[in-house]
Amino acid sequence: MSQGALSDQQVENELRKMTAFIKQEAMEKAREIEIKANEEFEIEKSKLVRQETDAIDAQYEKKFKQATMSQQITRSTVANKTRLKVLGARQELLDNIFESAQKKLAEGTKDKKKYQSVLKGLLLEGFYALSEENLKVRARKKDFDIVKKAIEDATQEYKKQVGSETSASIVEDDPLPEQSNGGVIVIGGAGKIEIDNTFDTRLTLLKDTAAPAVREALFGKNENRKFYD
Repeated sequence: MSQGALSDQQVENELRKMTAFIKQEAMEKAREIEIKANEEFEIEKSKLVRQETDAIDAQYEKKFKQATMSQQITRSTVANKTRLKVLGARQELLDNIFESAQKKLAEGTKDKKKYQSVLKGLLLEGFYALSEENLKVRARKKDFDIVKKAIEDATQEYKKQVGSETSASIVEDDPLPEQSNGGVIVIGGAGKIEIDNTFDTRLTLLKDTAAPAVREALFGKNENRKFYD
Protein backbone atom coordinates (compact mmCIF):
# COMPACT_ATOMS: atom_id res chain seq x y z
CA MET A 1 0.00 0.00 0.00
CA SER A 2 1.40 3.35 -0.99
CA GLN A 3 1.92 6.05 1.57
CA GLY A 4 -0.80 8.34 0.10
CA ALA A 5 -3.44 5.69 -0.24
CA LEU A 6 -6.21 5.36 2.37
CA SER A 7 -6.92 2.08 3.95
CA ASP A 8 -10.39 0.60 3.80
CA GLN A 9 -10.87 1.51 7.42
CA GLN A 10 -9.96 5.11 6.80
CA VAL A 11 -12.28 5.30 3.82
CA GLU A 12 -15.10 3.87 5.89
CA ASN A 13 -14.39 6.38 8.65
CA GLU A 14 -14.42 9.25 6.17
CA LEU A 15 -17.68 8.02 4.72
CA ARG A 16 -19.21 7.84 8.17
CA LYS A 17 -18.07 11.39 8.91
CA MET A 18 -19.51 12.65 5.63
CA THR A 19 -22.73 10.73 6.20
CA ALA A 20 -23.02 12.07 9.75
CA PHE A 21 -22.35 15.63 8.47
CA ILE A 22 -24.91 15.34 5.69
CA LYS A 23 -27.42 13.81 8.09
CA GLN A 24 -26.80 16.60 10.62
CA GLU A 25 -27.24 19.26 7.95
CA ALA A 26 -30.41 17.54 6.75
CA MET A 27 -31.79 17.40 10.28
CA GLU A 28 -30.94 21.05 10.88
CA LYS A 29 -32.50 22.00 7.54
CA ALA A 30 -35.59 19.95 8.37
CA ARG A 31 -35.77 21.65 11.74
CA GLU A 32 -35.51 25.06 10.13
CA ILE A 33 -38.23 24.11 7.67
CA GLU A 34 -40.38 22.81 10.52
CA ILE A 35 -39.84 25.97 12.60
CA LYS A 36 -40.60 28.18 9.59
CA ALA A 37 -43.65 26.12 8.74
CA ASN A 38 -44.89 26.39 12.36
CA GLU A 39 -44.33 30.12 12.31
CA GLU A 40 -46.20 30.50 9.04
CA PHE A 41 -48.96 28.27 10.37
CA GLU A 42 -49.29 30.37 13.53
CA ILE A 43 -49.29 33.54 11.47
CA GLU A 44 -51.93 32.18 9.08
CA LYS A 45 -53.93 30.77 11.99
CA SER A 46 -53.82 34.14 13.79
CA LYS A 47 -54.86 35.85 10.58
CA LEU A 48 -57.78 33.49 10.06
CA VAL A 49 -58.81 33.76 13.73
CA ARG A 50 -58.64 37.55 13.52
CA GLN A 51 -60.67 37.58 10.31
CA GLU A 52 -63.30 35.28 11.77
CA THR A 53 -63.36 37.29 15.00
CA ASP A 54 -63.79 40.53 13.04
CA ALA A 55 -66.54 38.91 10.97
CA ILE A 56 -68.31 37.69 14.10
CA ASP A 57 -67.93 41.15 15.72
CA ALA A 58 -69.27 42.83 12.57
CA GLN A 59 -72.17 40.42 12.38
CA TYR A 60 -72.92 40.93 16.08
CA GLU A 61 -72.74 44.72 15.70
CA LYS A 62 -75.04 44.56 12.67
CA LYS A 63 -77.54 42.39 14.55
CA PHE A 64 -77.27 44.64 17.61
CA LYS A 65 -77.96 47.72 15.47
CA GLN A 66 -80.87 45.94 13.82
CA ALA A 67 -82.25 44.91 17.21
CA THR A 68 -81.76 48.44 18.56
CA MET A 69 -83.44 49.95 15.49
CA SER A 70 -86.27 47.44 15.75
CA GLN A 71 -86.68 48.31 19.44
CA GLN A 72 -86.68 52.03 18.63
CA ILE A 73 -89.25 51.51 15.87
CA THR A 74 -91.42 49.49 18.26
CA ARG A 75 -91.14 52.16 20.95
CA SER A 76 -91.89 54.89 18.42
CA THR A 77 -94.86 52.96 17.08
CA VAL A 78 -96.25 52.35 20.56
CA ALA A 79 -95.63 56.00 21.51
CA ASN A 80 -97.37 57.24 18.35
CA LYS A 81 -100.32 54.92 18.87
CA THR A 82 -100.59 56.02 22.50
CA ARG A 83 -100.32 59.69 21.46
CA LEU A 84 -103.02 59.21 18.82
CA LYS A 85 -105.27 57.51 21.37
CA VAL A 86 -104.74 60.37 23.83
CA LEU A 87 -105.41 62.96 21.13
CA GLY A 88 -108.45 61.00 20.01
CA ALA A 89 -109.77 60.85 23.56
CA ARG A 90 -109.16 64.59 24.02
CA GLN A 91 -110.87 65.42 20.74
CA GLU A 92 -113.79 63.19 21.68
CA LEU A 93 -114.12 65.06 24.98
CA LEU A 94 -114.04 68.42 23.18
CA ASP A 95 -116.61 67.19 20.67
CA ASN A 96 -118.84 66.05 23.54
CA ILE A 97 -118.55 69.47 25.20
CA PHE A 98 -119.61 71.31 22.05
CA GLU A 99 -122.25 68.69 21.32
CA SER A 100 -123.70 69.35 24.77
CA ALA A 101 -123.56 73.07 24.04
CA GLN A 102 -125.37 72.42 20.76
CA LYS A 103 -128.16 70.62 22.59
CA LYS A 104 -128.49 73.49 25.08
CA LEU A 105 -128.80 76.15 22.39
CA ALA A 106 -132.53 75.57 22.15
CA GLU A 107 -132.84 76.43 25.85
CA GLY A 108 -131.62 79.95 25.07
CA THR A 109 -134.88 80.75 23.29
CA LYS A 110 -137.21 79.65 26.08
CA ASP A 111 -136.83 82.85 28.13
CA LYS A 112 -138.44 85.29 25.69
CA LYS A 113 -137.13 88.41 27.40
CA LYS A 114 -133.53 87.22 27.34
CA TYR A 115 -133.92 85.85 23.84
CA GLN A 116 -135.20 89.23 22.58
CA SER A 117 -132.20 90.93 24.16
CA VAL A 118 -129.83 88.45 22.50
CA LEU A 119 -131.55 88.96 19.13
CA LYS A 120 -131.17 92.72 19.51
CA GLY A 121 -127.42 92.29 19.96
CA LEU A 122 -127.14 89.95 16.98
CA LEU A 123 -129.14 92.36 14.80
CA LEU A 124 -127.07 95.35 15.86
CA GLU A 125 -123.90 93.51 14.98
CA GLY A 126 -125.24 93.05 11.45
CA PHE A 127 -126.50 96.65 11.25
CA TYR A 128 -123.10 98.06 12.25
CA ALA A 129 -121.26 95.80 9.81
CA LEU A 130 -123.48 96.61 6.82
CA SER A 131 -124.38 100.26 7.58
CA GLU A 132 -127.28 100.39 5.10
CA GLU A 133 -130.67 102.11 5.25
CA ASN A 134 -132.73 99.07 4.29
CA LEU A 135 -131.87 95.56 5.41
CA LYS A 136 -133.49 92.17 5.36
CA VAL A 137 -133.61 89.61 8.16
CA ARG A 138 -134.11 85.88 8.03
CA ALA A 139 -135.38 84.07 11.12
CA ARG A 140 -137.37 81.01 12.12
CA LYS A 141 -141.07 81.36 11.41
CA LYS A 142 -141.92 80.77 15.06
CA ASP A 143 -139.58 83.64 16.01
CA PHE A 144 -141.14 86.25 13.69
CA ASP A 145 -143.00 88.12 16.44
CA ILE A 146 -140.07 88.32 18.83
CA VAL A 147 -137.65 89.18 16.01
CA LYS A 148 -139.89 92.11 14.98
CA LYS A 149 -139.69 93.45 18.54
CA ALA A 150 -135.91 92.94 18.56
CA ILE A 151 -135.67 94.83 15.24
CA GLU A 152 -137.49 97.81 16.79
CA ASP A 153 -135.11 97.81 19.74
CA ALA A 154 -132.05 97.41 17.49
CA THR A 155 -133.00 100.20 15.05
CA GLN A 156 -133.57 102.62 17.96
CA GLU A 157 -130.20 101.67 19.46
CA TYR A 158 -128.54 102.01 16.06
CA LYS A 159 -129.89 105.57 15.58
CA LYS A 160 -128.79 106.47 19.09
CA GLN A 161 -125.26 105.20 18.58
CA VAL A 162 -124.67 106.07 14.89
CA GLY A 163 -126.88 109.10 14.44
CA SER A 164 -128.57 107.83 11.30
CA GLU A 165 -131.56 105.62 10.71
CA THR A 166 -131.79 102.09 9.38
CA SER A 167 -134.73 99.79 8.85
CA ALA A 168 -135.03 96.04 8.59
CA SER A 169 -137.80 93.69 7.59
CA ILE A 170 -138.24 89.95 7.92
CA VAL A 171 -138.04 87.82 4.77
CA GLU A 172 -141.20 85.93 5.58
CA ASP A 173 -141.16 83.79 2.43
CA ASP A 174 -137.71 82.42 3.21
CA PRO A 175 -137.55 81.60 6.93
CA LEU A 176 -134.73 79.73 8.60
CA PRO A 177 -135.28 75.98 8.95
CA GLU A 178 -137.39 75.06 11.94
CA GLN A 179 -134.66 72.71 13.16
CA SER A 180 -132.39 75.73 13.47
CA ASN A 181 -131.58 76.62 17.08
CA GLY A 182 -132.41 80.29 16.66
CA GLY A 183 -130.72 83.58 15.89
CA VAL A 184 -130.91 85.65 12.70
CA ILE A 185 -129.22 86.30 9.37
CA VAL A 186 -128.94 89.98 8.41
CA ILE A 187 -128.90 90.58 4.65
CA GLY A 188 -127.59 93.65 2.81
CA GLY A 189 -125.84 94.61 -0.40
CA ALA A 190 -128.97 94.03 -2.48
CA GLY A 191 -129.16 90.52 -1.14
CA LYS A 192 -125.50 89.69 -1.85
CA ILE A 193 -124.05 90.11 1.64
CA GLU A 194 -125.13 88.05 4.64
CA ILE A 195 -124.15 88.35 8.28
CA ASP A 196 -124.93 84.90 9.67
CA ASN A 197 -125.66 85.37 13.35
CA THR A 198 -127.62 82.19 13.89
CA PHE A 199 -126.87 80.29 17.08
CA ASP A 200 -125.58 77.31 15.11
CA THR A 201 -123.08 79.39 13.14
CA ARG A 202 -121.95 81.29 16.22
CA LEU A 203 -121.32 77.99 17.99
CA THR A 204 -119.29 76.75 15.02
CA LEU A 205 -117.19 79.92 15.13
CA LEU A 206 -116.84 79.57 18.87
CA LYS A 207 -115.73 75.98 18.42
CA ASP A 208 -112.88 77.16 16.20
CA THR A 209 -111.84 80.17 18.26
CA ALA A 210 -112.48 78.87 21.76
CA ALA A 211 -111.26 75.30 21.28
CA PRO A 212 -107.60 76.14 22.14
CA ALA A 213 -108.64 77.88 25.37
CA VAL A 214 -110.98 75.02 26.28
CA ARG A 215 -108.24 72.51 25.50
CA GLU A 216 -105.78 74.42 27.69
CA ALA A 217 -108.30 74.65 30.52
CA LEU A 218 -108.89 70.88 30.35
CA PHE A 219 -105.42 69.55 29.63
CA GLY A 220 -103.01 72.38 30.44
CA LYS A 221 -100.63 74.20 28.12
CA ASN A 222 -99.11 72.33 25.20
CA GLU A 223 -95.35 72.25 25.88
CA ASN A 224 -94.63 71.68 22.18
CA ARG A 225 -96.49 74.81 21.09
CA LYS A 226 -94.09 77.66 20.22
CA PHE A 227 -96.41 80.34 18.89
CA TYR A 228 -99.51 81.93 20.38
CA ASP A 229 -101.86 84.45 18.84
